[in-house]
Amino acid sequence: MQQNIVSVQQLSHRYSKSWAIRDISFDISQHGIVGLLGSNGAGKSTTMNILCGVLNQTEGKVYINGIDLRENPREAKRLIGFLPQNPPLHFDLTVDEYLAHCAVLRLVEKDQVKAAVEAAKERCGIAHFSNRLIRNLSGGYRQRVGIAQAIIHRPKLVVLDEPTNGLDPNQIIEVRSLIKEIAADRAVIFSTHILSEVQVICKDIKMIEGGRMVFANTMDAFNNYIAPSSMLAHMENPPEEAELLAVPGIAKATFLTGKLVRLHFNTAEKITETFIRVSIERSWRLTEISLEKSSLDEIFAQLSQKAS
Repeated sequence: MQQNIVSVQQLSHRYSKSWAIRDISFDISQHGIVGLLGSNGAGKSTTMNILCGVLNQTEGKVYINGIDLRENPREAKRLIGFLPQNPPLHFDLTVDEYLAHCAVLRLVEKDQVKAAVEAAKERCGIAHFSNRLIRNLSGGYRQRVGIAQAIIHRPKLVVLDEPTNGLDPNQIIEVRSLIKEIAADRAVIFSTHILSEVQVICKDIKMIEGGRMVFANTMDAFNNYIAPSSMLAHMENPPEEAELLAVPGIAKATFLTGKLVRLHFNTAEKITETFIRVSIERSWRLTEISLEKSSLDEIFAQLSQKAS
C-alpha cells in the first residue's frame, strides 16, 4: 500500500496564551489536489506554515512521506514546494536568473540547475519570458513564476496559498489549469477561503474553522453535507398555493413564475414520489421536478457553527 505524502497527527499550536489550531489530524495521498478551506483567521496559515517547516508546532507530529518534519527538517523540506500568498519574487531579476537562484536554494545539484530551470519554465508556460525582468510581467505570469519556483526541485508535495488571489478571470482559469497539470504526478494542497475555488479544482477537502478540523472528506461529500430541503417543480396546470400546501410534507410554496414553484418540505422521505403521485391524481401536468442542493455558503456556515 502506497504511503501518504502527508500525515498530520494531533497537531496543535499556541501563540502566547491563545491556541491557533487544536488537535488537527489528517492524511493526504501522493497525487491530486486537496483543498484546505477556512475563513480568514481559521488557522489555515498556521497549519500551512507548520506543514512547510516554517513554524514548529507546540504539540503533535507532521510526517512528509514518512519523515518526521521536526526531527529531520532538511530531508523533509526537500520534498516540499511552497508558494506563499505573496510570492517571494525578486523583481530586478530575469525569470532565468530568479529560477536559477531558487534552484540553488533548493539544493539542486549545480550541473542540474539549468535543466531544472528549463523544465519548470516549460511546465509553467513561461519559457518565452526567460530573459524578461519579473517586474515587467503581468500578474498572471508573475504567479506562474511563483509556481515555477515551488516546483523547481521536483517536490512530491506542493503547497499553494491563495494562488489565484488578485488575478483576473482569464488568469484564474489559466492558473487553475496549470495547477491541475502539476497535480497529475504529485500532491497539491490548495489553500483558500473562497468556496467556489475549492469546488472547481479540488477532489478532496479539509476544512479548518476556529482552529479545529471540522470536515475532511471528498468534494462530493461536502456538497451533500446538508440534506436538501426544497425542490423545484414545473407544472403546465399548477394549482393554487393552498392546494400545494395540502400535500403531505410540503411546508411552503413560492411561485417563481406562473408555472414554476419552489417547494420547501419538512421531510425528505419519498417527498418527490408523493408529489408526483398527487400531481397525477389532480392533473397538474407536472413536466419537471428536481431537488435543490444546499449552496456552498450554507454548508460553510453550518460547518463554522459546528466549530464554535
